[in-house]
Amino acid sequence: MALEQLSGDFYNFQSLLTGEEQQIVARVRTFMEEKVGPRANDAWAAAEFPFDLIPGFAALDIVKLSHEGARSLLTGWIAMEMSRVDPSHSTFFGVHSGLATGTIRTFGSDYMKANMLPAMLRMEKIGAFALTEPEGGSDVSGGMRTVARRDGDGWVINGAKRWIGNATFADLIVVWARDEADNKVKGFVVEKGTPGFTATKIERKMALRTVQNADIVLKDCRVPATHQLTSKGFRDTAELLRRTRAGVAWSSVGIMMGAYENALAYTQVRKQFGKPIASYQLVQDLLVRMLGNITACLGLVVRLAQSQDEGVYRDEHSALAKATCTYRMREVVGWARELLGGNGIVLDYNVGRFVADAEAIYSYEGTREMNSLVTGRAITGLSAFV
Repeated sequence: MALEQLSGDFYNFQSLLTGEEQQIVARVRTFMEEKVGPRANDAWAAAEFPFDLIPGFAALDIVKLSHEGARSLLTGWIAMEMSRVDPSHSTFFGVHSGLATGTIRTFGSDYMKANMLPAMLRMEKIGAFALTEPEGGSDVSGGMRTVARRDGDGWVINGAKRWIGNATFADLIVVWARDEADNKVKGFVVEKGTPGFTATKIERKMALRTVQNADIVLKDCRVPATHQLTSKGFRDTAELLRRTRAGVAWSSVGIMMGAYENALAYTQVRKQFGKPIASYQLVQDLLVRMLGNITACLGLVVRLAQSQDEGVYRDEHSALAKATCTYRMREVVGWARELLGGNGIVLDYNVGRFVADAEAIYSYEGTREMNSLVTGRAITGLSAFV
């Protein structure tokens, strides 16, 4: 299957993918455009997740890619392809594939790798990742209030988590807690239905409405010793988040592309004063600004992916990509809405959803301010935060 060049990929970065990688991307693109796209607006408006699409995601057979050593360029491009159609479904997949499955693949016990990981790779069991707390965002490590206590042949967890994607329906939830004995952050897997675990859907969101974010409460929630991760502290978690933060940068490029493609198509058919508005100078100026942001950010994440595969990328590389791409994303979706005028706030025109969803992408996996300070520490040698 030949992979058509995207209108937003002006410099044809897609050509850096191998033929086999392009075939994988083509399958993802077809599924997202034909199965997810037509239902994205209705699901977003209703704030409901279309669970019947999960088998379609599973049939793509792409959760295994990182497990099998796929290039970061490919996994990043997939995140971009999903986000250019629907950021909510991309987030669902990223939470399951990158955060939850990635954690168990990297830090899972032998029991987890034998009894949980295979089903997660096939998407027969869906995962969630519970790190953020009601009172802890950027300072989630130092301010973590969820605690775990060793009790006989298991652990007892007490605390609360917030903004946990997939948690209302996930089968396996990775939970991070501070060990009362040594004060170190440790990870555990809580299975759906475990006594003491409650997940309540967060309502009335203005962004990523299809994603089922939850408030989690853990009250004397007991897990067996086999469900403890092998990570040695929050530093290991930070390494995982460095990788997923790069994925968020890719997703923000996808959001820019989705908004740009829909806005471009609109300007070519919308007529004012007797001709398409795409023929007017100010409209073309905004389109070129949008394309410039997309092209610059796509070049940034492509180089980041290459650095990942070369094993030379650092925290500040992911931080700069996330901060820069999400900042430029905000500009692009704003310009797209501007080009559509009043129609830009109507879901049916496929721009308003990107405008709203961009606000969530802008904040999660580290705010622009925190990622700027991580990068600032690297370039000055001085830390502006503890």
